[in-house]
Amino acid sequence: MKIKNLMAISLATLTLSTPVQAANHTVVKGDTYWTISKQYGVDFNTLLKANNATTSSWLEIGDVVYVPTEKIHTVKKGDTYWLISQWYGVDFNTLLKANNATTSSWLEIGDKVVIPSSPSSGSSSGSSASTKPYITYTTYTVKSGDTYWNIANNFGIPMSELLEVNGLNENSSIYAGKKLTIPVHHVPVTSTPGAKYGEYLDWWNAAQYVIPVGATFTVQDYYTGQTFKAKRTTGSGHADCEPLTASDTSKMNSIFGGQNWTSRPVIIIYNGRKIAASATSKLHAGNDGAPGGVWTSWRSDDYGAGYNYDWVKGNNAHGVFDIHFLNSIRHNDGKVNATHQKNVRISAGR
Repeated sequence: MKIKNLMAISLATLTLSTPVQAANHTVVKGDTYWTISKQYGVDFNTLLKANNATTSSWLEIGDVVYVPTEKIHTVKKGDTYWLISQWYGVDFNTLLKANNATTSSWLEIGDKVVIPSSPSSGSSSGSSASTKPYITYTTYTVKSGDTYWNIANNFGIPMSELLEVNGLNENSSIYAGKKLTIPVHHVPVTSTPGAKYGEYLDWWNAAQYVIPVGATFTVQDYYTGQTFKAKRTTGSGHADCEPLTASDTSKMNSIFGGQNWTSRPVIIIYNGRKIAASATSKLHAGNDGAPGGVWTSWRSDDYGAGYNYDWVKGNNAHGVFDIHFLNSIRHNDGKVNATHQKNVRISAGR
């Protein structure tokens, strides 16, 4: 039996197992792929694929089994090949090739991803793909009960983008079995001047995808280092967010000196990344006592009756507060706020 070449394994999330030891194992009496996988601490299915074998494959005394040297990553919720490549410092295209995957390949929770042993390997053309934001596309099949809004939120993209990519509008029909093209935004980690600063990410092609609607994150005040938890619940020109709990609302008020529109430089900490931003503490356009996303007769900050921008309940906060990023805009006039942009530069060390 010839030594098998390492082959791709099925699609995969970010829980790293211990690196396996490199070895060419010579089969002795009683050996099976299962016993060999246990002997070397290698995932059973990975060992099979590394040797072009299946669960029905036989081993004979004297055969040589290739035990791969690669790390194995177990996929968790939210993982993509691009995120995994950034986590391990592996060229994106090299990772795809090692797993016989493409930019359209899906990952499922529990899948195993091979991490190539040579992070710098791969074509030079692939390295440029991971130096600035870029987009790939995948396909989603609509399920019963889906709405364009929910699908967009599940994939962390604006609904307007989902509709535009598919040539649709808000009145377009939606039904189970319908195929939709989903843009997948890849935003590489960028360098900062030091550990106290956040990444200087443009809102339009980066920040709004790194911190999508539904994300729960930490807000750190740049000057004092104090923190509180918040959730992005809506927002298109910038992030509209809500304190996560009543305690977080109290902490936010303490940092900002109460409810006001005075902005401060902040760092948004999410998924291991720190993003430069600017925030105010003024809660507006919401009613904590009414369901979010429906008409309500009263809304905070004299907004009057209307659509309720308050989805996080029991946090002693009526409505949302604003977080701005590089080049984000105000809702009322669609313009960039100079003070917010100054704060973003401060928190980015610019």
